[in-house]
Amino acid sequence: MKNYFCPEMELNDINNISMLGLAHIGDGVYELLTRTMLCSDGNKNVAALHKKTVSIVNAPAQALAAERLLPCLTEDELAVFKRGRNTKVNSVPQKANIGQYHAATGLEALFGWLYLQGRRDRINELYAICVEET
Repeated sequence: MKNYFCPEMELNDINNISMLGLAHIGDGVYELLTRTMLCSDGNKNVAALHKKTVSIVNAPAQALAAERLLPCLTEDELAVFKRGRNTKVNSVPQKANIGQYHAATGLEALFGWLYLQGRRDRINELYAICVEET
């Protein structure tokens, strides 16, 4: 049976996925990490959890997180981030500018790329940097 929850794909196969495909996966990873972080603090009101999640998982917040991450990335990670950031997108959310949306897409592509490799420790390291000021 294939393990979709904890994949460990070959790098060659991962690199055949489009940047927007990696960002799609990475968006889910980033949101799950955020929800887990917020719930790990104890029992909270669901509406408050949702509001805080939305304040962290949005293009402007992710663009700021990406700025904090850039100095910490390896050469390969930076290359994935840049490819994701430079990918043509078809729309931009109302509450973000195009630069923020591109940076958020790069961040999400990086998290998707790491997730598909099964690099959970590295994801945790980078996520901690992303949310250190929240």
